[in-house]
Amino acid sequence: MEESQRPLLRELSPRHSDSKLETARRSTRRYLNSKFGHYAILILVSLDCTCIFFEFIVQLLSCEGKISESRGHVAQEAIGIVGLVFSCLFMLELLASIWAFGLHFFRSKFHCFDATVIVASFVIDVLLRGILEEVASLVIILRLWRVFKIIEELSVGAQEQTEALRERIELLEREKSQMEVELTGLRSRAQNSYA
Repeated sequence: MEESQRPLLRELSPRHSDSKLETARRSTRRYLNSKFGHYAILILVSLDCTCIFFEFIVQLLSCEGKISESRGHVAQEAIGIVGLVFSCLFMLELLASIWAFGLHFFRSKFHCFDATVIVASFVIDVLLRGILEEVASLVIILRLWRVFKIIEELSVGAQEQTEALRERIELLEREKSQMEVELTGLRSRAQNSYA
């Protein structure tokens, strides 16, 4: 690069003005908005819901006496630990979203409610672990809210596909218009050359 083409203030050039923190925020934002990010959350929510339904099945089998009470208790403890892991993962996802998008994240009522559910589930999972049976059912109800998150993630994915298709249609319509203009020009030249 010639000396005359180099930026006068290197720290103000786009490559150097971004801090590593801002670059990381932008990368996190891009990941959370990506298809892969949406599918990762979708898989986590699906696995969490599967654990919830498995917990219901274990409770039913334990109540009906089809499995021993001790085995049912061990299974419920294991499922409880897995549920706590999922609560921690969702808490990390919430914190990453707030960090990446800032307070703009809370402009959506869905995100506000989802954040409330995640925080409440996390607090109940951590603070009241094994204390109250009734609170456990509240945790299950709050965790089932995540089914709606699956629906939201699927709708975001569909919206992304629709936008891509819409852009492709606009591009094809512009190309079609250009080709029609060229075809009209070619026809008029052909008619003039035959005349």
